[in-house]
Amino acid sequence: MDTKPIVLTGHRPTGPRHIGHLVGTLTNWVALQDSHACVFLVADLHVLTTDYAHPDQVRANTLEIVFDWLAAGIDPQRACIALQSALPAHAQLAVLLNNLVTVSRLERVPTYKEQTQQLNLQPSTGLLAYPVLQTADILAYKANRVPVGEDQLPHIELAREVARRFNQLYGPTFPEPVGMLSVMPRLPGVDNRTMHTSYGNAIYLRDSEEETTRKVMSMYTDPTRIHPTDPGHIEGNPVFVYHDLFNANGAEVEELKERYVLGKVGDVDVKRRLAAALNATLAPLRERRAEIAAQPERAIEILREGTARARAISQETLELVQERMGLRADEVAGRAPLAI
Repeated sequence: MDTKPIVLTGHRPTGPRHIGHLVGTLTNWVALQDSHACVFLVADLHVLTTDYAHPDQVRANTLEIVFDWLAAGIDPQRACIALQSALPAHAQLAVLLNNLVTVSRLERVPTYKEQTQQLNLQPSTGLLAYPVLQTADILAYKANRVPVGEDQLPHIELAREVARRFNQLYGPTFPEPVGMLSVMPRLPGVDNRTMHTSYGNAIYLRDSEEETTRKVMSMYTDPTRIHPTDPGHIEGNPVFVYHDLFNANGAEVEELKERYVLGKVGDVDVKRRLAAALNATLAPLRERRAEIAAQPERAIEILREGTARARAISQETLELVQERMGLRADEVAGRAPLAI
């Protein structure tokens, strides 16, 4: 790593990325590459906490994520793209850090309660300890900054607590990471719920122009509007949320809003113009993605190279932690212990 602030973030490979990921995280990640030393983690171990029964899907989704990241502008020359399960130090570090966190503390993490209830799960120890593995992901690179959504802020607070506890017990070792909250609200899906792969309401980066248009034309609009001549509502209408984000013609957007409120333009016309604007925005990304997906071996090589770089850094951190916790794993493994 260089002297820039260090960023660690990533996605679970639950499926291809959608336009909510593009505006919510990927655009921000691309910008961070110039000012930060970035590690972007394909967090496949985290998938197993709730979906361990479909290994083929995890493998396929891993490549889909890499395709989408590269197409969106993640540059392997300026950032490190790594695969979590190929980094043994992450799991080993999590085992050590688990000893610094109580069960009652983990049970108070909001996402643990929410996932257990919403997914009707009998929670595994993996799900309970998910935030500790996430802490290990962060501390393995001594990351200063962690871009996250609002729901993940409690996990960052736990990581700060663990770093602080470790430093108190074993001496200054880790910075206390700070969460970088996205300024973009979550993008609504075509049904006006939050866009989410499991809801079937997403427009994916890999979708064709025709598929994108079909989804836009099916979008939820204003349920109080029965006829095209009825006055419509802009607030809470996802079609206009999308126009504001993706339609570069601001004058057209304002004209459509004025006419919509007055009942002088129908939903079909508004959606057709949105589909055209959205497809124009996504066209360059789609072209790059098609080129990348046509050479999957190159994406695999990028992932392999990034993982090798990350492995060296995370292994060094693990060895330092082992030494400070009184373990002699380095000597037994035939490596010289780190000088402290």
